[in-house]
Amino acid sequence: MLKFPYGDADFYSIITEDYFFVDRTDKIRLLENISKKLLFLRPRRFGKSLWLSVLENYYDLRKADEFERLFGHLAIGQNPTPLHNQYFILKWNFSTIATVGTEAEMRRAIHDNLNSRMEGFMLRYEAILPHPIKINSHDALVSFNSLLDVVSTTPYKIYLLIDEYDNFANEVLMGGDPSGQQRYEKLVKGEGMLKTIFKVIKDGLEGRGLERLFITGVSPLVLSDITSGFNVAKNISLRPQFNDLCGFWENEVADALTQVGEQCQLSAEKVQEALSIMRTFYDGYSFYYEAEPNLYNPTLALYFLDFLAEQCRYPRQILDSNMRMDSNKIAYIAQLPQGEQVVEQALNEANPLSIFQIKDQFGLKEMLKQQHDKTFMVSLLYYFGVITLTPEQTSSNKLKFRIPNLVIRKLYVERIQEMLLPDFLSRQEADRIIENFYQTGEMQPLCDYVMQKQFTIFNNRDLRWTNELTFKTLFLTLLFNDTVYIMDSEPALQRSYGDLIMLVRPDMRQFQLLDFLIEFKYVPLGKNKLTGKQVKGMSQQELLALKAVKTELKDAKTQLASYRATLTKVYGAGYLRLRTYTVVSVGYDKLVWEEVV
Repeated sequence: MLKFPYGDADFYSIITEDYFFVDRTDKIRLLENISKKLLFLRPRRFGKSLWLSVLENYYDLRKADEFERLFGHLAIGQNPTPLHNQYFILKWNFSTIATVGTEAEMRRAIHDNLNSRMEGFMLRYEAILPHPIKINSHDALVSFNSLLDVVSTTPYKIYLLIDEYDNFANEVLMGGDPSGQQRYEKLVKGEGMLKTIFKVIKDGLEGRGLERLFITGVSPLVLSDITSGFNVAKNISLRPQFNDLCGFWENEVADALTQVGEQCQLSAEKVQEALSIMRTFYDGYSFYYEAEPNLYNPTLALYFLDFLAEQCRYPRQILDSNMRMDSNKIAYIAQLPQGEQVVEQALNEANPLSIFQIKDQFGLKEMLKQQHDKTFMVSLLYYFGVITLTPEQTSSNKLKFRIPNLVIRKLYVERIQEMLLPDFLSRQEADRIIENFYQTGEMQPLCDYVMQKQFTIFNNRDLRWTNELTFKTLFLTLLFNDTVYIMDSEPALQRSYGDLIMLVRPDMRQFQLLDFLIEFKYVPLGKNKLTGKQVKGMSQQELLALKAVKTELKDAKTQLASYRATLTKVYGAGYLRLRTYTVVSVGYDKLVWEEVV
């Protein structure tokens, strides 16, 4: 039976217990040749910790006797480098350091954590070390210097692995505690603890027994603040040869699904259906300017595969709950001045986010600015993994970004829901109307709710959207439900913007739920010599008689006819229970709609 290591970042147990493993060990030789000191950034839960575990097992001198067992069947085992099993391994994980409390308490937590790791180092290698390391309970950096001194008397060097080096800063700065920024500043300013740690690491790399270093993190958030103490690591995060160091290609996911299909006795059609669902919800990442955005998030893919292998059915909840923390990153950007516009524009596939260059350093000084430019905010969203690079560039050579998949789109939708439906009663009323819409297709109650409850919010905001994106986003926010629907136009219509398409998930089609195709249009008031007061006083029939509304309805009907024909061709005439609508907004005051058959 194929087993999936969901939530497991221990390479040793994955290999020895015969779990599913995607081989990237051919990259080890490339890494050795490019630099001894490397920095690698990827979104959280994207496989970084597992990669560090691969390096740990490959280079650990204590694992020499098990090299063939662990790596013999893998790419690097067929052609190993001379450095395998030649190092002491020291591993620090900054994500395990508590970020609560005063600055003094945080310093204490750092010292205790690093000391604990060095005590573990001493226990693992006590048969090789000529004498014990002196652990200073008050100062872990004194302990580290003792470790370097002891190691320098042996024939071996140290490979230092640091996981989530920026987690500490991310949590302190974006954890919602108003004192977080001040506490972080004390840790990096002058001779702050974090800066001093990296100064000591740099000193160790200068002939004191520390020979190699591999650092992982999410963003370069700390780099500017520690540059004076540490400026030697080569950032390989955007290099094409390491685009897929973490993440799965579709053929790898497809192979796994085929094996699960055999275990569960699923038809070939069912396996392809599962692949289509995984592609829609989990695919779409790229970490290189010119690469196709078709890497799968490994944690999300393993979540789905593990559930399918165990239950022989799809998980009801497509979004792994462990990924919900990423919504905090979107919320952080949204609360910045002009950040909400950036978050909302990310949903606009017709006018995607674009910047000339991704920032490669962020410091406290920049984080504390009252105003942030678009490059700053888009870069952070990219590092957080909630937008990704596309292979296309703008006419002015800007980089273009998109939301990678439907799971991440849901995080944006939930953020906007918090703004549009802030209280429980509003959400409860909306849920009742939406559930009725799913089953009956009654559009008027839905439009009434938008006009009565949500137009007021938009009229009172500084942001002024002036096209159909406004209303597509409103309806998307209200109707989004990945438990029963796939809400994505691109796979079916092979385009990157436009309609709201809601197709019932294949595993939910036994329920009495409708499929929907909706086209949104916008009629501005001033351009058509109308006022909000006039529009509010007009009946549906009077609005439908307006020339501008007629024009938009005609255009929408033409588009919908084409899209409906495409959907019918793709899915078959008898598969979909399709209801098709056009919705036109006249200013921010009235909605009119028609069903198109």
